[in-house]
Amino acid sequence: MISRREALALPAALALPHVSFAADGDDPTRVFTDGKKPTDVRLGPPKTLNDYFPFVVPKTKEAWEARRKQLREQLLVANGLWPLPERTPLNATVHGSRDMGAYTIEKVFFASTPGHYVCGNLYRPKADDKLVKRPGVLFAHGHWANGRFHDAGEAAAKKSVAEKGEPDMDRGRFFMQALPATLAKLGFVVFQYDMVGYADSTAIPHREGFRDAEAELRLQSQMGLQTWNSLRALDFLAGLPDVDPKRLGMTGASGGGTQTFITAALDDRLSAAFPAVMVSTGMQGGCVCENCSLLRVGTGNVEIAAMFGPKPQAMSAANDWTKEMMTKGLPELQQLYDLYGAKDKIAVRAWLEYGHQYNVHARQMMYSWFLKHLQDKTADVTEPAFKPVPPKELSVFDDKHPRPKDELNAKALRAELTKASDEQIAKLVPKDAASLEAYRAVVGSALRAMVSSELPKAIAVRGGPFESKVDGLTVHRAVLGRADEKDAVPGCGVFGPKFTGAKAAIWLHPRGKASLFDNGKQVPALKALTDAGFAVVAPDLLGTGEQQFAKPFAVDKGFAGYTYGYNRSPLANRVHDALTFLAFGTTMLKAKTLALVGWNEFGPIAILAKALAGDAVAKTAADLNQFDFAKITDPADPMLLPGAVKYGGMGAFLALCAPGEVLVHNEKGVDVKVSRAAYEAAGAANKLTRVPDKLDPAKVVEWLVK
Repeated sequence: MISRREALALPAALALPHVSFAADGDDPTRVFTDGKKPTDVRLGPPKTLNDYFPFVVPKTKEAWEARRKQLREQLLVANGLWPLPERTPLNATVHGSRDMGAYTIEKVFFASTPGHYVCGNLYRPKADDKLVKRPGVLFAHGHWANGRFHDAGEAAAKKSVAEKGEPDMDRGRFFMQALPATLAKLGFVVFQYDMVGYADSTAIPHREGFRDAEAELRLQSQMGLQTWNSLRALDFLAGLPDVDPKRLGMTGASGGGTQTFITAALDDRLSAAFPAVMVSTGMQGGCVCENCSLLRVGTGNVEIAAMFGPKPQAMSAANDWTKEMMTKGLPELQQLYDLYGAKDKIAVRAWLEYGHQYNVHARQMMYSWFLKHLQDKTADVTEPAFKPVPPKELSVFDDKHPRPKDELNAKALRAELTKASDEQIAKLVPKDAASLEAYRAVVGSALRAMVSSELPKAIAVRGGPFESKVDGLTVHRAVLGRADEKDAVPGCGVFGPKFTGAKAAIWLHPRGKASLFDNGKQVPALKALTDAGFAVVAPDLLGTGEQQFAKPFAVDKGFAGYTYGYNRSPLANRVHDALTFLAFGTTMLKAKTLALVGWNEFGPIAILAKALAGDAVAKTAADLNQFDFAKITDPADPMLLPGAVKYGGMGAFLALCAPGEVLVHNEKGVDVKVSRAAYEAAGAANKLTRVPDKLDPAKVVEWLVK
């Protein structure tokens, strides 16, 4: 599948014998013969939240900074927050101050977005000087029953005290109150807020409302909503008159730990963080509020937590999925922090005698950490006894402060989020060269995150080349992949007598490379290309040809984010493979002119690949197959791409191809207003050729070789 010159340059270990086929009826493009089977790891079971997620630390600070930027974009896209939504007025209500001696507790609710309310309690140190600016701490509770209203009960409290996890019954029952109360006594202003569906924030039940295909296509998820709530909670805290916005910290355990390290990765305002019993190379978070599509494709919690570096960050581990953090996670975090000379600013301590918890030992570590890094005080803190408040008395709603009348359920809120997002993306439609670049910066970055791929710099040959002669052509067959992945994609390259090394075309077809020949004879479209001097390279994109799944790609039936949060979607994998073969054309084949053609339902793949490959592709011809992402109703549809509708669908991705020369046909039903605008903005309106009906292959090739 490579030129003879390149074949001779391959390592001797890959130089396999010439292979001839016994009969014209044999498939001349087959790579795996003699009982051999495909080895691509993606043909196996999809990765799940319970797999192993090691963090490989880049060798240089510069490499990490580039990786960190890409990761932040990925996290924002995954959470439906790219670009960030408008920060509408919070219109916060703060009432019901309760004097607790050394501190006060107030009741708070505000609108993180119109119609959706975040509720919580504000713990403030009592001070004579109201103008004193104090450090603030955001406290995210995890999946303990009733959240900030949590009461563990007498039996559980007695057990905690007996095991020395808690000092007394009050803290054994009400550790959710003990934490902010102690921080307030130490001089911190603390906002403890509800996760979606907990305590007072019950308009949308926890784990419900975001499980359908439309939610996937628009990247609307309970995790995304909860992450936005965290960012807005930080807005509220930082805006208080008695809080120093330059000294902000955040902590939480379990699901609250997830919110802590996600918020820390996304918001530069935080100065210190303490995610408890959550960061590990093991289980990544079991709830829908900790998962969403695209979030951990190619990454994991340890690397996400590393994004906060080199700022001060400490963590606790326990006898749960975090129990190996001291040997799997902490060394890598220390290595990363050491790139900045800040190894002393990362700390992990494990209490393996206790199960999943945020008990007094971990809390005391957190108090000392925040004192050191937010108040510049070095002290070991012994948590004092405290007086708990009956949970019902912490509720923010009462007769004088009823639930807001404009509070929305999940369906109504999603409609409002859709409207706001559509308006935001519509403002990006290119009008000139500058706005086209801005469009690419947003939608192009989003597409890269949605596909989790880009044009690679180098290609790995995993098997072959095998060479044969078929119908007057030289046929090379090989298995290609990427050095940093475990992919292994079979492909076939054909070279006619007129090939000089100058021109090549990547051929994408639902039948894969087998579509090049019919009963041992090259199909007319192939013959026209080879007669024009093109080498033609056809891969078996994942799920096609020899890359068929033994079983259909399994998407979690309860929530697709459990699958697409750790694996590329089938469509994204096919675009990824197309990019691999495009890179082969520019690197190993060294074609001076590279074309791309997508036949039938693989036309959209060609457009997505061209959009990501940029000017590496000179000409692209694609059958749009009248395809519309918005018509997908099944999260397991192989053409689903999480986020595709949010950013405008096929027309938006076609716009990213500007000013490249593109022919699209069979485009009925595809909205191309944005793509027309992009080509006009690029001064290349004549470079986009659109044909409503399906073209004969001969016409497509005629355009390609023209």
